[in-house]
Amino acid sequence: MGAPTGSAAPFRFADLRRSGEDARPELLAGLLAPRAAIPPKYFYDDLGSRLFAAICCLPEYTLTRSEARLFAERGEDIARAIGRGRLIIDLGAGDCGKAAGLFPLLEPAGYVALDISADFLRASLSRLHERFPDLPLTGVGIDFTRSLDLPEDLLAPAGAPRLWFYPGSSIGNFAPDAARGFLARIALAGGALLIGVDLVKDKAVLDAAYDDALGVTAAFNLNVLNHVNRLLDADFDVADWRHVAFFDPAASRVEMHLEARRGADVRLGGSTRRFAAGERIHTEDSWKWTPAGFSALLEETGFARRRMWQDAEGGFALFLAESD
Repeated sequence: MGAPTGSAAPFRFADLRRSGEDARPELLAGLLAPRAAIPPKYFYDDLGSRLFAAICCLPEYTLTRSEARLFAERGEDIARAIGRGRLIIDLGAGDCGKAAGLFPLLEPAGYVALDISADFLRASLSRLHERFPDLPLTGVGIDFTRSLDLPEDLLAPAGAPRLWFYPGSSIGNFAPDAARGFLARIALAGGALLIGVDLVKDKAVLDAAYDDALGVTAAFNLNVLNHVNRLLDADFDVADWRHVAFFDPAASRVEMHLEARRGADVRLGGSTRRFAAGERIHTEDSWKWTPAGFSALLEETGFARRRMWQDAEGGFALFLAESD
C-alpha cells in the first residue's frame, strides 16, 4: 500500500480556511435575522469535533454501528466495486478513523483528508501517519461546502483515480437543492463517490438519536455558542440556553435548535440582540432520504452509474456513484 517500505512518504498539511474575520458576516447575518440561525459547520471547533466523535459511540446513535456493520459484512464487495489503488479524498475526515478502516481493503495510492477543524485534523493525521508511514497523507483545513477547488499539488500521487469519501450522514445537513449543487460539483470534479445516507425511520428512533439520555448531543449543540463567542467577540452564556431536537416527518428532516431559557441581551461584535425567553436559534437540519429518492438525486447531479448497500434494518445505506 502506497510507497515501498523504507521510503516513508511525507505527511503534508495545508490550511486553506478563511480567517475568523471572514466568518463574521455569515454569522452576524444569521444571528441578526428575524429567525436566528448558525450554520452547522461552526459546530466543529476542537471540542465540537471531539463531542461529535463521542456522539458516534452513543447507543441511541445507531447510524455509526449500522455503517460499520455494512463495511464489515460487505467490505470485499464494496472494494471490488470501487477498485484498488485510488486516491481517497475524505470529506469531513474528523479523526480519519472511517477511512483508515478501509485502507486494507482499498489499498489506496494516497489519502487526502479535508476538514474545517484544522487543528483536530492535523492531530488525527499525525497519529495516522504513525500507523501508515508509507502511505502519502495530506491534510487540508478547508470549508469544502464553499469550494472543492484544491491545488493539484495536494492531490498526490498525481494521476491516481479519485474516490470522494463522504461517510456517515453529513449529506443530510444540506437541504435538497443545496445537496443537488454539492453533489454536482463532486461529479464535475470527476472520479467515484462513496457516500453514506441516513434513511427515513421511526420518529421516536430519530428523536432519541438527536437528544440522547447522556446529553452529549446537547453539549455538542450548546458548544457552538462558545465557538461563536470566539469568532464574533460575542458573550453568549451557555447556561441561558437549552438543546431542542425533533424529527419533522412532513419535511423528512431532524431539526436542532437552541432555545433561550430566559430573556438575554447578547453582544454580537458591535451589535446587540435581545433574545426573548423561548426564542430559538436554528443550528442544524438533518434531512433523511428514501433509497429511491437519493438514487434519483445522484442521477440528477451527473452520476450515471450507482450501486447501493443497505443495512439489514433498512435505516442506513451506502451508495457508490460514478459520473460519465
